Amino acid sequence: MPAPHNTPDTAAAWPRLSLAEWKDSYATLHLWTQMVGKTRLALAPRENHWWEVALYVTSSGLTTSPMPYHTRSITIDFDLIGHALLVRTNDGASREIALRPRTVADFYAEYLDVLRALGIQLHLWSMPVEIEGAIPLTDDETHGSYDSDAVHRWWQALVQADRLFKRFRARFIGKASPVHFFWGSFDLATTRFSGRRAPPHVGSAPNVPDSVMREAYSHEEISAGFWPGGGTISDAAFYAYAYPEPEGLQDAAILPAGAYYDTTLREFILPYELVRTAASPDDAVEDFLDSTYAAAAHLAHWDRGALERDPGQRM
Repeated sequence: MPAPHNTPDTAAAWPRLSLAEWKDSYATLHLWTQMVGKTRLALAPRENHWWEVALYVTSSGLTTSPMPYHTRSITIDFDLIGHALLVRTNDGASREIALRPRTVADFYAEYLDVLRALGIQLHLWSMPVEIEGAIPLTDDETHGSYDSDAVHRWWQALVQADRLFKRFRARFIGKASPVHFFWGSFDLATTRFSGRRAPPHVGSAPNVPDSVMREAYSHEEISAGFWPGGGTISDAAFYAYAYPEPEGLQDAAILPAGAYYDTTLREFILPYELVRTAASPDDAVEDFLDSTYAAAAHLAHWDRGALERDPGQRM
């Protein structure tokens, strides 16, 4: 009898994650993370490629990390085990908002009340970004689902992606982004850079100025990430792409079997379901990250000897 694809521990680490089963909760959580992300945008010092706006995976959910507010510090955490939003300051003050089914407008009103109660006075733009047909956060009575079990499964998968992306990032000694969560596109990502400037970015995202996109893509990059899915991608997936895309990349041979190039997104895609049912999910993801990077770096003529710690060696 063949060995099962996953041990019980592996199956728990890589849970089932069907987009159809939690798309409404995903939509609500996406908007809640935008509230917190906009707070980070307002408070965090500016960094290249808008890295200062991102959130980070923690052992219980997502965090802003400490943000300055005058002489104080504030940290906001999504606790996706206890299902609460925790807002804390360095002087010991704290507030908590339960994560439960409720409208975006209701949640946003309480969120602003919590900030004011802690003495945090901010003006946040209420229009969500990178979402087609977005409704202002102040007016959104449409989205209000919250399936705590489904959200917890998504976060468990995110923890695994974060772990493997950090291992992948450690093998690169050139300029590289942190492994961070972008609340606009709702994906976890890590990006490597050649050191050369890129041509001005052409293209836009809903409610995002062109100047923001040009800064995000100001230098040559090869990026990889993990995303719940949507549009042409019907379920969660790992992705990888290069900007600018070198000629011939879409025809490159990549690993593992089942990964493919999506001509609409112009990205390589590795379905999450293929990963979680693989004999070794870790190897499936690392093969994807390594092979897509190697193909793009070769075709774009990156100086790999100067940029990589030890090509081909996993840490």
